[in-house]
Amino acid sequence: MNMIWERDFSDLVSAIKESYLVEPRTRHIDEGELPNRDEVVKILFRLRELLFPGYFGRPSLAVGVLEYHIGDLLVDVYPRLAEQVARAVRCMAEQGGETCEDVPDRANSIVRDFLAVVPTIRAVLATDAQAAFDGDPAASDLDEIIFSYPGFYAITVYRLAHELHLMGVPLIPRMMTEYAHNYTGIDIHPGATIGRHFFIDHGTGVVIGETATIGDRVKIYQGVTLGALSTRGGQRLRGQRRHPTLEDDVTVYSGASILGGDTIVGRGVVVSSNVFLTASVPPGTRVTMKNPELQYRDRSEEFHQEYPLDFDWCI
Repeated sequence: MNMIWERDFSDLVSAIKESYLVEPRTRHIDEGELPNRDEVVKILFRLRELLFPGYFGRPSLAVGVLEYHIGDLLVDVYPRLAEQVARAVRCMAEQGGETCEDVPDRANSIVRDFLAVVPTIRAVLATDAQAAFDGDPAASDLDEIIFSYPGFYAITVYRLAHELHLMGVPLIPRMMTEYAHNYTGIDIHPGATIGRHFFIDHGTGVVIGETATIGDRVKIYQGVTLGALSTRGGQRLRGQRRHPTLEDDVTVYSGASILGGDTIVGRGVVVSSNVFLTASVPPGTRVTMKNPELQYRDRSEEFHQEYPLDFDWCI
């Protein structure tokens, strides 16, 4: 390091440090450890092994080794998840001025309760996988759904994160669903309530907001938004219902936007592509946009292809 850069380097270090001190909103210094995002993602991978034995992680499982396999996964996941939950709970408690003495016990209790619902999560995910297979003629079998469908992956992560959200765990549920969002392009807030047999086809660009409620046997396509009518109120809207309700057996096609906490889409409704909906719809209705008029013009006489000078015809 030459002398000029050494001086510049020292000045740069001082300037960055000063920015830390004068702007407290984007720093976490001298406060407890936050959950580690990379560790949370690794835990997600292990939880997926627990949910779908034989698909991920250890191959060629046999019934005779299942108890060993499950035990091995639980022994690995339990302390790692408990540590991350403890960090999240401690951080929230410190910010609220609460005591942190019982944080390890609270974290252990939460993780035990969470792991206890794994069989229930597996049962619901089986209905989601079946919904994807039944609803997509391009699917060859359930293996293809579990291995490769982004919608099913996003739903899997959501169902895990949602349980932790219901148990009051801060930060970690959103870290989980935002990882799935980055990976699949599907944004499901862990606070949303979603029923069984849920299928997201293709999926890129889907947004499901925090207070959305979705019934059973609902199918949505890419680019669908279940969002808030307005967020201009900012933090004043926290805790209020802002996102729509989709009752059972609703289908929403690509590009549709359904907005507002008072918007209820009734049972069996079909919402066509590109619909912008801010009012409730009675059961059994089809909602469509009036098609724009298509215009065609003959360009055969005006069309002329210019070729580069070095273009060679090949016969």
